[in-house]
Amino acid sequence: MTESSTGTKTKAKTKTTRKRLLVWATIVFILIAVLYGVWWTIYASHYESTDDAYVHGNLVQVSAQIPGTVTAIDADDTQTITQGARLVTLDGSDTEIALTQAEQSLAQTVRHTQTLFVQNDALAADVAVGEANVEQADTQLHKAQNDLQRRNALRNTGGVSGEELLHAQIAVKSAQAGVAQAKAALAAAKAKLATNQALTRGSTVANHPDVRQAADRVRQAWLANVRTHVLAPVSGMVAQRSVQLGQRIQPGTPLMTIVPLQSLWVDANFKENQLADVEPGQKATLVSDFYGSKVTYHGTVVGISAGSGSAFALLPAQNASGNWIKVIQRVPVRIALDPAELKKHPLRVGLSMTVDVDLSTTPKTAPKGAPTAASHTPVYDHSPAEVNALIRHIIQENLAS
Repeated sequence: MTESSTGTKTKAKTKTTRKRLLVWATIVFILIAVLYGVWWTIYASHYESTDDAYVHGNLVQVSAQIPGTVTAIDADDTQTITQGARLVTLDGSDTEIALTQAEQSLAQTVRHTQTLFVQNDALAADVAVGEANVEQADTQLHKAQNDLQRRNALRNTGGVSGEELLHAQIAVKSAQAGVAQAKAALAAAKAKLATNQALTRGSTVANHPDVRQAADRVRQAWLANVRTHVLAPVSGMVAQRSVQLGQRIQPGTPLMTIVPLQSLWVDANFKENQLADVEPGQKATLVSDFYGSKVTYHGTVVGISAGSGSAFALLPAQNASGNWIKVIQRVPVRIALDPAELKKHPLRVGLSMTVDVDLSTTPKTAPKGAPTAASHTPVYDHSPAEVNALIRHIIQENLAS
């Protein structure tokens, strides 16, 4: 066999091997494409995924409702507290003094108001005396007039002297002045009685406007004294504590922040071209970088934000110029987490998440929007029973038996 024939056979064999490899490579690529198409049709087309997702929660800022000096701090960063727990205590010396002064003012007002009711009887008696004085003065005037009339009848006969007639005339004028004086005194007494009755009409000592106003000042002072203890409005973990012992604070000064870790949610920032089939009510699976793939969370799409992230930025984008470049926007989608899973594997605000939304789980009656969750804390609902009992005691103690 010659060398030329051997080389020809080697080249032919190499070409055949190359063709075989190309055929197999083509078959493999076709198979991969088919498998990808099947995977996309069966699975991937029913999911939208993003790793641009972060844990969010309510950041409850705690502040005092009254001014004061901090005397005690009962909570610190990373500490878990329950709703109603005492966080900060303010110096209560001023509020206690104000409460004592309000109590004394209420007692004084009760006694003063009671004198108004007592004066009604006294002034009514003065009116009765005035009426009697007017009647007596009228009687004396009639008597003086009769005496003058008899003396005038005897004047022509000389039976009455001029001096006696003059005295009778003076007696009439004096009686007339007495009547005028008695009527003026009666009018003054009636005016005093009317004024006093106007101050007490339709009320008792306990529900008199002055007493009720003084009672409200007691309630206000009592409430200020209660507010020297700053309580936790919600349960959660303490963060960003800035208050210090001895610090003089004003109402509204941020003292610390409480994060309710039991009610966190995830904001998944999907591209705008991923949201065509995303609807509230769809199920989602989530993985946190904090725990890794060993922990999977399950959630529900609550709603889609009213605008993209850039729309609510501090400096929104301005594309009015003609040389702008289109950038696909991302829109936050809120996903509620399973409370049981969240309790078992607690998360922290700001952690990264990977989110897969199952588009095939849209409920038949999908909600148009997320229902508004009612939020309420009973911490500031101070029961008035204690202060009302104190007010009743002060009123009863200062009422004359």
